Amino acid sequence: MAKQKSSNNGTDNRKPRILIVTPEITYLPSGMGNMACRLTAKAGGLADVSASLVAALFDLGADVHVALPHYRRMFHVEVGQLISDELRVYKSRLPDTRIHLAEDRCFYYRDTVYSYSQNENPKLALAFSREVINNIIPTVQPDLIHCNDWMTGLIPGAARRMGIPCLFTVHNIHTHHLTLAQIEDSGIDAAEFWSNLYYTRVPYNYEESRNSNEIDMQASGVFASHFINTVSPTFLKEIVNGWHDFIPRALRGEIRNKDRAGCAAGILNAPDAGDNPAADPNLEVNYTPETHREAKRANKIAFQHKVGLEEDPDVPLFFWPSRLDPAQKGPQLLADILYRFMSRHWKRRVQIAIVANGSFQQPFYDILRHHDLYGRLAVCDFNQGLSQLGFAASDFTLVPSLFEPCGLPQMVGQLYGSLPVVHDTGGLHDTVEHIDPALGTGNGFVFKIYDCRGLEWAMDKAMEFYGRPAEDREGQIARVMREGLARFNHETCAKRYIEIYEKMLKRPLVRSFA
Repeated sequence: MAKQKSSNNGTDNRKPRILIVTPEITYLPSGMGNMACRLTAKAGGLADVSASLVAALFDLGADVHVALPHYRRMFHVEVGQLISDELRVYKSRLPDTRIHLAEDRCFYYRDTVYSYSQNENPKLALAFSREVINNIIPTVQPDLIHCNDWMTGLIPGAARRMGIPCLFTVHNIHTHHLTLAQIEDSGIDAAEFWSNLYYTRVPYNYEESRNSNEIDMQASGVFASHFINTVSPTFLKEIVNGWHDFIPRALRGEIRNKDRAGCAAGILNAPDAGDNPAADPNLEVNYTPETHREAKRANKIAFQHKVGLEEDPDVPLFFWPSRLDPAQKGPQLLADILYRFMSRHWKRRVQIAIVANGSFQQPFYDILRHHDLYGRLAVCDFNQGLSQLGFAASDFTLVPSLFEPCGLPQMVGQLYGSLPVVHDTGGLHDTVEHIDPALGTGNGFVFKIYDCRGLEWAMDKAMEFYGRPAEDREGQIARVMREGLARFNHETCAKRYIEIYEKMLKRPLVRSFA
């Protein structure tokens, strides 16, 4: 693989070309290329931050390009139904397009970004990496590549071999292991950059490692990249300081190395731009911090009706929006205290609504039936529109995660006037401070010790807050909403990424950036 000729010299006045490589994205600016408005595939927060960063860069006039898999079904493209002229336009590679789709049949008929089969996800990652390394990078000729998460973990190694600076963003701790033989059988000439990958054991040479020495995809991305970032500053510190024993040793070691070299940062994600109660089409009544009181009451009634809760705008409502994953999100903490908590606050008619899927959904159904909590407890499958309405209807958002690389629900809750109840960890620590109504500070309820009593304490504090005089309570909610809108936005997030790009490139991204 020939080394890419550097274009960063004294006579080159063009803007640096940035290639963002991501397996998922929420939206793309309409001016970026053919069918940009239809290309959306989302599994989590990675899609939102990718979309916001691309949009911010594009609006600034940066030369930004995007590589993502060609999910025809999710993009709602039925090639067989296109007439000849439409097919020609659809397949054309227009000179000014900035969207580069990785073509492989394994992407065409998918309904989801990731597979429930752990054997299939590495194959998807290899097909994506093959197209980016073999076709998209040579076509785009980028000055900098920004890769996201383990599915792109091979690309920094290839980029380093080609002399292209690479930023690698760690969105989560998940990874997969593959051998060089598996990688090369997929069509990637890994022999060109095999020494830039991270192996299970120290490799002696290429030949002895090819078939038996497995490569860690996530650790390889960190190892080979020139700069890395996590999606919250505190989660980076927690990894470096060894706070979580479930962080893979290889990943922790490589992140520590980058941090010690001054090549690591924590950049907080931001909610999607559509998470705004003033314009959200999923709400019964839209509102601002100044008009939230009556609007949230109307939204509460609408939400209660949809999920089968007693319709009363004056009862306190707790909302669970995160997937029901006991390994990370802490639904077992809520299950342990749910009946006891509701019994102690029975006269206040407290309600809890769960709009989420996951392995721990069944225990909540069992609690609902066993204690006959119909009208007080709702358990529903996840639905995006219903979840948005839940934020607008609720008074409190429950996010008691054991660990949290970033987390978005606690930020969205603040924007909608639903104060978060959180465990003090990772991105939750960076975004939620315990509220002090007397001083007019803080934005939620924070418990320090991760157990059911800690969560119960924080929920009791939320109930105390709900019992304050209405005028005082509503003033605090309006303040939290205003502060959240100013603090949690894509412009702030994108600015931090741009600062890293410019540090890596050693020049402004656009001419207006001096």
